[in-house]
Amino acid sequence: MRILLVTGRLAYPVIKEVAGDKADVLMLDVGIAAFTTPKMLEKALADKKGYDLILVSGLVGSDFSGLEEKLGVKVRLGPRHAYDIPLALAMADRVEFSHKVPADLLLEKAKKESALKELEKMEGEASFSFMLKGVKIGGTSSMKVLAEVVEATRLSDIELIKKIESYGEADIIDLGIPLESSEDEVRRVVRVARSVTRKPVSVDTLIPEYIRAGIDEGASLVLNLNGTNMDEVGPLVAEKGVAAVIIPDGDSLGELLENVEKARSMGIKNIIGCPILQPVGYGFMDALERHREFRRRMPEVPMFFGAGNVTELMDADSIGINALLAGMAMELGASVLFTTEASHKTVNSVHELKAACMMMALAKQRKSSPKDLGLDLLVIKEKRARMDIVEPVGIVEARRRQLRLDPAGSFNIFVKDGKIYAKNGDVTVVGDDPAAIIDSLVDMGLVSTLEHAGYLGRELEKARLAIRFKRSYLQDDEF
Repeated sequence: MRILLVTGRLAYPVIKEVAGDKADVLMLDVGIAAFTTPKMLEKALADKKGYDLILVSGLVGSDFSGLEEKLGVKVRLGPRHAYDIPLALAMADRVEFSHKVPADLLLEKAKKESALKELEKMEGEASFSFMLKGVKIGGTSSMKVLAEVVEATRLSDIELIKKIESYGEADIIDLGIPLESSEDEVRRVVRVARSVTRKPVSVDTLIPEYIRAGIDEGASLVLNLNGTNMDEVGPLVAEKGVAAVIIPDGDSLGELLENVEKARSMGIKNIIGCPILQPVGYGFMDALERHREFRRRMPEVPMFFGAGNVTELMDADSIGINALLAGMAMELGASVLFTTEASHKTVNSVHELKAACMMMALAKQRKSSPKDLGLDLLVIKEKRARMDIVEPVGIVEARRRQLRLDPAGSFNIFVKDGKIYAKNGDVTVVGDDPAAIIDSLVDMGLVSTLEHAGYLGRELEKARLAIRFKRSYLQDDEF
């Protein structure tokens, strides 16, 4: 396939370099490629023939469908950035590029869809030790995310429902039961949980009465059984066919192995062994060794991996921590990964851990590192730096001056429930798009100076970023 890349004067050297011998490059008489028009391109192509595909910059806003029809050659949008050109060229014979969607976005979507289909096929063909309401556990199936609702019985029905709904990507919903709960409260939260989700529901407690109440109300899994409660509730767990996470009485591997064997002797068939993952600074490395040894000693038993024990007790952004923990869990052969969102710093951990589990499943299947998979957890940092930066001209050093108050008034800007609020006296404009909020304020005559509009733009954009990163925000906060 013969491909022609179209660009402007500024980006030409970079485009030429990344295209190599995979495509020809045409430089138009325009500084910035985004300003390319169909008429300009038609004139430049007068003496150029024999191409199967012409790619213009993905930043171009013009419609080239008319020119395509006239020339009898596909004229489509290429990538927005030079670093995506090699991938676009490599995929050109397999992907139908668009008149409206830049090639990099099209390829990103295609890679993600392909990855998700691959994961679905892998899971469909995977073996398993047992199933919880249609969810495969153990075997060659993917790692599952168990998300705990901390102190569930202290929440109202509405609060509990909202929390469960926020855990939409979890595979199992776990209800943490405080010591001072009651059997009726346990029954209530299990009943509410089962009414709003078809996913397996587990109860997380060592107290036999609460375990019984959870089983009576239809819990599919109980956390946790050990020597302190197994004699009392083990027979019921076995009778009802409920799955159980088995833990040691302390933290020794020997105790865990003994408790697993005891559970088996009681007739409990669906067992998940938990070697206990300690936080960093409290035996983390020893815990990892314990997990590895458990997998070696009992390869047929699904293993529980308490990732949330680490993320909650570390003052670092949870995204990378969850990705690395999922990689460790994959290499250790874990089946169920525990997490929670008990603090502001771990909000979104369920999504992060689920995405990480999917990445690790693909990496394992492809026998590769968890990169270039079609799925990623890059939120703040970028995979590659842009290469086509515009060269500066007529440089003037910026300087600040005193902000003058706008005669039309001032605003309080804050974030609440995923929305941006701009409050001026008795008027509050709300939305999630800073541009729409600014437009509304201008249309209402509430902004009358360029300085004020610029200031509001900065604050509203910081508020938007706060929402994206699941943070709180109040006007003039640093971000």
